[in-house]
Parts: sequence; structure tokens; C-alpha cells
Amino acid sequence: MFAAHRPSGRPLAILSALAEEQDGLVEQLQDGQRVRHAGREFWQGRLGGLHVVLALSRIGKVAAATTSVALIERFDAGAIVFTGVAGGVGSNVQVGDVVVGSAYVQHDMDASPLFPRYQIPLTGQTAFAADAALERALLAACAVGLQGLQHAGRTPQIHQGLIASGDRFVNGLDETRGIVEALQSHGHQPLAVEMEGAAVAQVCHDYGLAFAAVRSISDRADAAAHVDFPLFVRDVASVYARRIITELVRALALND
Repeated sequence: MFAAHRPSGRPLAILSALAEEQDGLVEQLQDGQRVRHAGREFWQGRLGGLHVVLALSRIGKVAAATTSVALIERFDAGAIVFTGVAGGVGSNVQVGDVVVGSAYVQHDMDASPLFPRYQIPLTGQTAFAADAALERALLAACAVGLQGLQHAGRTPQIHQGLIASGDRFVNGLDETRGIVEALQSHGHQPLAVEMEGAAVAQVCHDYGLAFAAVRSISDRADAAAHVDFPLFVRDVASVYARRIITELVRALALND
């Protein structure tokens, strides 16, 4: 049960990079309270009967790590769920699908030859795994929350696998191919690329907190990515996130 991974009384933190990726969630909060801390706004309250804290990390690994630490140290988060968008790089991952991360790697981490490529120095770890129970809960929430939806005439598919993070908006075929092939050569098969997840996963690992993330696929990390991204975030990802998170907290509240 997920409750065993989130100590009683501690809130579930729901984190995103952009406001559109949490569109509508603040409005659904019961007894919502806004707190400014570390240059950010945090919203505390109850969502679907569950004690939560909502936050926007902004874009990039440092921003995501800063916000994650604030959620843990200032708001006593018992677990973190990230919801946002990503570029699809897996062969079967299409625009409009979602990817639930099973593990997270930094595709721009390279301290070689001092440490193996992609390994986080002094940790002995390359990929940080999602919390298994929270990952299962997120997969179930996707299956229920996305029912009845379509994008570009097809039903969204739910994928599960590795998500790669880096401090770069990947938007070119040659760049994407280079990132994927380099990861593959070291035994990593990414399904999506984004800019925050692996940093949050590392912070949660350090603190012993459960973490999982779901990413709506806005583009194929190609030359059209910068064009597709804003429209997708506004019109599609916000709907996906609201439905997935609503179902997630409803299910978790039953087991709380």
C-alpha cells in the first residue's frame, strides 16, 4: 500500500514546472492556503480528501531540486509526484501518449573519466528508480483518468520506462538521435526527455522519499518541438494532468 511509503500526516507534494501543467488543481483545493517560500508559491490544502501541497518548480534541474528540497524541509512532504510534459524518444511513444517513469537518468551528466558516464559522482548510481508503489498508483490513475480521451484521432497510450533529464530543451533530430544512441550504448533505453525529473528523483533518493512522475508527450523532440509545445501544454497536457492527479489523490485517499 502507498500509505506505507508516506508517513501518516505528511502531505503528498504535487510538482510541475509550469502553471499550465497544474491548471485547475489549485481551484479544487479545499481549505487552500498560499505560502511564499524560496521565491516560489506553494499551495497547501486537501484535494480529493488527501492532504497535499502544490508547487511549480520552474524549468531545469537546479530549479526542480531547489523546489523539491523546499517541499521536504519547509512543508514536510511525505512523497513527491511530478506531472508535466516531455518529448517522446521511444520508438512507439507518440504525441498525445503519456509516460510513467520507472527510472530517471541525467542525459547531460558526464564526469568521465573520473566516474562512468551518466553516473552521479560519489553515489555509485546512474538511474534513480521510482517508488514502486507510487508508480503503480500513478499507472492506475492514468488508466482511469484518460478513459474516453483522444488526441489527433487516437487513444492516448500509457508507457512505462526510463525518462532522461537534462538542462536543454531537446528539439532537433540529430540532437535527439545523439542523446538516445549515447544512452543506449551504456545500457539505457529512454522513452522520453525532459528537464526536471532526474533531479527530483535524486533529491528524493537522498531524503528517502517516494517519488514518481508522469509525462504527457507534447512532441517528438524534433525541429517542430518548440512550435508544438505551448499549444499542447495549454490544450492537452493541462487536461491530462488534472484528470490523472484527480484520480490519483482520490485513490490514495481511500488507502490513507
